[in-house]
Amino acid sequence: MTNTKPASARRSDALSKQRIVQAAIETLDEGGTDALTFRTLAARLSTGPGALYHHVGNRDDLLAASAETVMASVFESPPENGAAEPGVRGLMMRVFDLITTRPWVATQLSAAQWQPAVLHLFDRIGTELDAHGVPHSAQFDAASVLLFHAIGVASQRDAGMQLAATVTDRSAFLDSTRAAVTDTGDYPFLTRIASQFAGHDDREQFQAGLDIILAGIGRG
Repeated sequence: MTNTKPASARRSDALSKQRIVQAAIETLDEGGTDALTFRTLAARLSTGPGALYHHVGNRDDLLAASAETVMASVFESPPENGAAEPGVRGLMMRVFDLITTRPWVATQLSAAQWQPAVLHLFDRIGTELDAHGVPHSAQFDAASVLLFHAIGVASQRDAGMQLAATVTDRSAFLDSTRAAVTDTGDYPFLTRIASQFAGHDDREQFQAGLDIILAGIGRG
């Protein structure tokens, strides 16, 4: 029997939330959050914008689902060959790498902190702490500090991206910032570490902060 169903209807039937979210992730990876609209996503999927609403309520829901999907990748068990670090430290470093290699994730986590991606991360951090033997009475505080460490980096990365969009000369901007700190004499600590502003490595700094937190948890 010949299939007389219109091609547009057949394409709509083939849609699923999983397929839509995957296409959204590809769009976000290519162009960031500004690139993701239902119109551009519909064009990518060869369907109409209205068909997407049968599976996703709105753009915010789609962004949250996309962040949740990519965040799940950091929860995967590290390979047994030791290529990735296990435990809570390895988990947190994978979160950092996700935030920095997919900038739209930083933007999304900063915009809506208690979305499923964050809740799953909070839960996974607590699970790792429990497996590590952290007392139950200390797990909430310890997991909260680790979560805020990750969310703080996401917020900082997002702010940095917004600043980069307006700063045309990064060296000149950093020089003016250092001058503003050191010339007044009001910030003695910042004056001492002013030279580190431009030269520090973000990943190493995140790792150093993580080590401080974990050392404190270990002594608790």
